[in-house]
Formats: sequence, structure tokens, C-alpha cells
Amino acid sequence: MKQTKQFSWRRNLIILAIGVFIGGIAFSEVVPFLSLYIDTLGKFNHQQLNFWSGLVFSGTFIVGAFISPLWGKLADKRGRKTIILISSASMAIVMTAMGLVTNVVELFLLRMLQGFFAGYISNSNALVATQVPDKESGKALGTMTAAFTAGQLLGPFVGGAISSAFSYRITFFLTGFLLLCCFVFSLLFVKEDFHPVVGQKMDKTSDVLKSLQSPALIFGLLLTTVIIQAATNSICRSTSAS
Repeated sequence: MKQTKQFSWRRNLIILAIGVFIGGIAFSEVVPFLSLYIDTLGKFNHQQLNFWSGLVFSGTFIVGAFISPLWGKLADKRGRKTIILISSASMAIVMTAMGLVTNVVELFLLRMLQGFFAGYISNSNALVATQVPDKESGKALGTMTAAFTAGQLLGPFVGGAISSAFSYRITFFLTGFLLLCCFVFSLLFVKEDFHPVVGQKMDKTSDVLKSLQSPALIFGLLLTTVIIQAATNSICRSTSAS
């Protein structure tokens, strides 16, 4: 029984690491040509193109910031594998649909919908964290982080190469296919012995703050992360739109 459980978490780690790697590519590969793709969806001057590029790019992350906690709460009740499957299947459909849009508003709405279903990465990490033995937790979570980071770094190159060789729309179709593969692999090979999370609820923000050993440190880390991400992505968007 112990050997079976050990094999299960190692297999889950391998499958989900591949999945978050693909997810990292999917989230970042549109960066090189997003503004160029928007420019094909209508007649925009430079100012309008900058505006729509920033709006479309940020739509995913704005929605995801509000929805992610709800997905986490639902995963505690229904199981993380369930959320992983919903997220990967939905993002495959949404990403494919982005290659079929006829105007920038449709693209913006789909980008927001992508953020709504962006629960694959976080719940994959959570599933691995709940299964891995304590002595292997650092290695396992480091592997997941490395896989996602590698996907994010490789994504712009992959997206630029595919769009140059084929077209912008084909890039979305291929990305949708890869996310569909994530769904199939997760459905067939990821195993979860799910037990609903029970215990005292912390419905109020004050209750959550009291449970933290160093709230100031947590807020400081969150604030610096927001500043760094905002600075980095604003440069990327300005460069791409120019």
C-alpha cells in the first residue's frame, strides 16, 4: 500500500509538472504578438492600439486575482483534481476560441474568461503539496515552480516562432490543443485521495490576519511582488505595442 501511494505522488508530480510547464507556455506565448494580433482585428491608431493592448493583456490577470481564491475554496470542498480538469478543459476551449475572434472586444472577453478559469497552476501545486512526503516537499514544490517558470520563459520564443512560421491564429489553436492534452493526461493519470477540508472557518479578514505569525511581512512581500510584476509587464506591453 505504501509503495502504491509513493508511486502515485511521484506520477502526479511528473504529470502535473509537465502540465504547469505547458500552462506557463500558454500564458506567456502570446506576449510577442498580442499587439500585432489586435492590430489585425480593426483599424486602430497608435494610441488606441496601446490602450487595447494593455486592456486585453491585463484582463486575464485582473479577473484571475479575484477568482483564484474562490477556486481554492471550491477545491477544498470538491477536490483539486476536479478543479484541475475544469480549468484545463475550459482554457483549451477559450484559447482555441481566441483564434476565431473577429474583433478586439471578443478577444478581451475571452482573455477575461481565461482568467476566470485560471486555476490549473495553483491547484496542481496544492495537489502535489498535499500528497508529497514532508522530506520531499521542498524538492517537489521546487520542481513545480521550475516547470512553470521554464514554461513562462520559453513561451514568448515558442509563440513568436509559431506565429512567424504559420500565423497568429494557428498559435492559439496549437495552444488549445496542448491544454487539451493537459486535460487528458490529468484525467487519466493523476490520482487524488480526496478528503474535504474540515475545521474552523475563518470567514472574516481579521480572523485570517490573526492566524498569520507576521502579517506585516506577508503584506510587504505581496506589495513588492505587485510592484515588480507591474513594472516588468508594463515595459513588455509598451515594447510590444510600439
